[in-house]
Amino acid sequence: MQDTGQDAAKTIHVQYYALLREEAGTTSAYYYTFAETAKALYDELRAEHGFSLASEKLKVAINNEFKSWDTELKADDQVVFIPPVAGG
Repeated sequence: MQDTGQDAAKTIHVQYYALLREEAGTTSAYYYTFAETAKALYDELRAEHGFSLASEKLKVAINNEFKSWDTELKADDQVVFIPPVAGG
């Protein structure tokens, strides 16, 4: 049976901006996670930090490229959750 990486823990670097930075209390952190996708990681972090924004309100970038929420995460990925920009 081939190892698909499921259930494999990995370290992910997450950066926070704007409201998420305020709610997390930090600009960035490394997380040890079993999350397989960007969506699963955000759900974990939302539960941990009590983020007020649902994932549908955010964009996600992985390794400096916008990606879909179902993008598979790999060890050492850099993930940025980008909240809507206010102003005018």
